[in-house]
Amino acid sequence: MTYDGQFIQVTVSDGIASLVFDAKDASVNVFNRGTLFELRDAVAALQGVDGVQGLLVSSGKAAFIVGADITEFGEAFAGSDEDLLTWLAEANSIFNSVEDLPYPTVSLVHGTALGGGCEMALSTDYRILSTKASMGLPEIKLGIYPGFGGTVRLPRLVGADNAIEVIAAGKTLKAPAALAMHLADAVVAADRLEDAGRALLTQAIAGAYDWQARRAQKTGKLTMGMIEQMMCFTTAKGFIAGKAGKHYPAPVQAVKSIERAAGLTRDDALKVEAKGFVKIAKTTVADSLIGLFLNDQLIKKKGRAYGKIARPVNQAAVLGAGIMGGGIAYQSASKRVPIIMKDINEDALQLGLSEANKLLGKQIKRKKLDAAGLGETLGRIRPTLSYGDFAGVDLVVEAVVENEKIKQIVLAEVEKATPDGTILTSNTSSISITTLAEALDAPENFCGMHFFNPVHLMPLVEVIRGEKSSEEAIATTVAYAAALGKTPIVVGDCPGFLVNRVLFPYFAGFQALVNDGADFQRIDKLMEGFGWPMGPAYLLDVVGIDTAHHVGDVLAEGYPDRMKFDIRTSLDVMYETERFGQKNGKGFYTYSPDRKGKPKKAFDPSVPELIASVQTGQGEFTDEEIIDRMMIPMIIETARCLEEGIVDTANEADMGLIMGIGFPPFRGGALKYADLLGLDVVCAKADELSGLGKLYEPTAKMREMAASGSKYYG
Repeated sequence: MTYDGQFIQVTVSDGIASLVFDAKDASVNVFNRGTLFELRDAVAALQGVDGVQGLLVSSGKAAFIVGADITEFGEAFAGSDEDLLTWLAEANSIFNSVEDLPYPTVSLVHGTALGGGCEMALSTDYRILSTKASMGLPEIKLGIYPGFGGTVRLPRLVGADNAIEVIAAGKTLKAPAALAMHLADAVVAADRLEDAGRALLTQAIAGAYDWQARRAQKTGKLTMGMIEQMMCFTTAKGFIAGKAGKHYPAPVQAVKSIERAAGLTRDDALKVEAKGFVKIAKTTVADSLIGLFLNDQLIKKKGRAYGKIARPVNQAAVLGAGIMGGGIAYQSASKRVPIIMKDINEDALQLGLSEANKLLGKQIKRKKLDAAGLGETLGRIRPTLSYGDFAGVDLVVEAVVENEKIKQIVLAEVEKATPDGTILTSNTSSISITTLAEALDAPENFCGMHFFNPVHLMPLVEVIRGEKSSEEAIATTVAYAAALGKTPIVVGDCPGFLVNRVLFPYFAGFQALVNDGADFQRIDKLMEGFGWPMGPAYLLDVVGIDTAHHVGDVLAEGYPDRMKFDIRTSLDVMYETERFGQKNGKGFYTYSPDRKGKPKKAFDPSVPELIASVQTGQGEFTDEEIIDRMMIPMIIETARCLEEGIVDTANEADMGLIMGIGFPPFRGGALKYADLLGLDVVCAKADELSGLGKLYEPTAKMREMAASGSKYYG
């Protein structure tokens, strides 16, 4: 053994050195500081061994290297610019030492090689991938770009156009695509990787392959003429800026770094990369997006813990075969969990099957599914008008009409039709789980399972814990949601649960602004500029005016001190005139199908006249006033949910908002946004708006945190 470390082991046999990434106390390899410094030491050890003619780099895990250890980013990014530049220079000197070894080098990639793992493979002369391998540089999704030489080596290897496409989009390439792009030199079966690598090295050592020319290609200047550079980079920057938008600066900065380094050799080009990396790493966007990744890891960790006590769900059922029921059935069947879909009439069943069929048809159109797969998936959905087939059901999702008494009747019926211990859940968006459980003999087997519409697109599922819900019921529901490809967040039982409870103060801010004379179109445009995928009026139309009105009534009853309106609002006007939004083609806007059949929004000149009946103010607001009046109530209500234990952590609260209602990801969620503003600023803004009511009243805990300079995220 030439080198035996905690993360890396090196052996030499017959003139071929083998460097294996194999972290001893972990299931995957990541590039943390320990791995990086061991790589430095391993290369130094290799340099002291005589007779080595080539190097094979591989992994002892199921994946090559899954990327950098993101948990270390906070510490690294919190330092000064000089500290971060020093860290990057040190890291890159280690990768350079691999690239500068005096003999040919080959990376053998199976599984994934992402981020730093991909950059490690780029530092060797050649890359051989297994048929199931993939490589990519997904750093853009964290608000940064590659910092270990990715923007330098990749464009020199595959061309600037290809590199920009990979880096700016955060793409992961499967083995065939990597080969076609010349990122990979060969693709072989996994059990042939070692033999293929040795064969390639043997030929390179013998001079059959010019490994020194390949290395010179990666360490030299980018071979592009000035006109070609101008066309490539100018076009790319314009296109990517339009695609990414003003809130996500990393993609354009990545292109600029590639452009500025095009005429430089490796060492100087790496300095350009590092300088741009530091600039982008210090943004609040990077802070927020890295935080979201860590939030997601926390939720997955909690999900794995629930999975240890969950019952297996081999057969599911959904009650109610409308659009929602059909969507749930489709999602379950497409993830290979058979599901019974029950309703009380044949027409409803056909509607549910039609919804599933429509979604599967889209998969075929995108070539993600073939006819045989469609038939197989539909075969996992069993429509029925009776409970006769429920004896083998493990979990039921009730998705009937949003009416407390009807839901209680249906839940009591299905409890009698299923075996003892079957987990029952309700897809209610507003009715108390504890109240619904009163109709059941075994309320411990019942909890909420709130999907968001459309089911196949929305990633969040709220799992609602009622007063008597057992840990096993919660765990099984969490595990089933995860099996459906969703992100489950466990929340407490209260009016609106988490997402709707926090969303409606935002809507309340909108209603009050309109009543005070603000133009709803201006508010929409401003909040979309803030980062929301759609403004509040547009969102209300998508949610459904009738649905929003109903949920608003539930929340007004639950929180009358701050969510009850004593005057008519524009939402009331829309509801009373049966302008229900997209579902009937008219709301704050009108809707008609576009060429793809999707509802296209248009201004309706009659709407301002309708809304004028409830407007009393002049509508003279600055942009900042409108944003504050919209966002401050949402921040405060999210803080209340955290303080009351409705949600366990700030991480889960923020992820719920991002996944459930499209909160701008680059702002990190309501509580992360509060941290970025500073709680002292949030409380000061709230005090300025205190005349608008209790929705704008910070909690005592918020004021304590503001006074001490505390944050929701350490």
